[in-house]
Amino acid sequence: MIRRFVPLLAALLLALTGSGQAQAAGYRYWSFWDYDAGHWTYATQGPATARPSDGAVQGFRFSVSEDSADSAKPRGPVSFPMICARTPAQEGKKRVALVLDFGTAADAPSGEKPPARRTVCARVSADGTTADALAAVAKPLRYDTNALLCAIGGYPRKGCGEQVASGKRPTAAAKDGKNGKQDGGPSVGLLAGAGAVALLGAAALWQARRRNHA
Repeated sequence: MIRRFVPLLAALLLALTGSGQAQAAGYRYWSFWDYDAGHWTYATQGPATARPSDGAVQGFRFSVSEDSADSAKPRGPVSFPMICARTPAQEGKKRVALVLDFGTAADAPSGEKPPARRTVCARVSADGTTADALAAVAKPLRYDTNALLCAIGGYPRKGCGEQVASGKRPTAAAKDGKNGKQDGGPSVGLLAGAGAVALLGAAALWQARRRNHA
């Protein structure tokens, strides 16, 4: 009876492994972030509609990711006083500190090299959007026909949110420009596989005991 479960177990593990690989594809794009209380959070609005307050800190990061949960955050030290120290306040205007992280070589499109991370202080009208702030300090910008932000400071030269093959996705360590192992627990596939082994093993044991007591 136990032998009957072996092919089923192998098929289930193969399916789990295959599904994990199929979900590994990602997209290359600029993500948009808000900085508050010492932490980056994924912005809930696009730069064309977000209207930051005076003293706000916002960031952009170019990377390859599947979605917002997988997206890499802007790197480096962050402080509004540090970024906007040389941009004095002005009546009827507001200042927005921007962190522009062009990503790593692993994130870059073929043939392109990411510029160094930089911080800039944008001074715009009191009702200005984040897109206005970007336009003031980080031209040339490039948008697609759907108003998706494609390039900041002319980077990248081409492409916009294109899908990247699963085998070419950078690892979590490469995204952050670090060496070493990824920070996190076992993968979902590994945990599911372990659970499948336990469930099928228990089923086989139950069947064997049932047969012995028959």
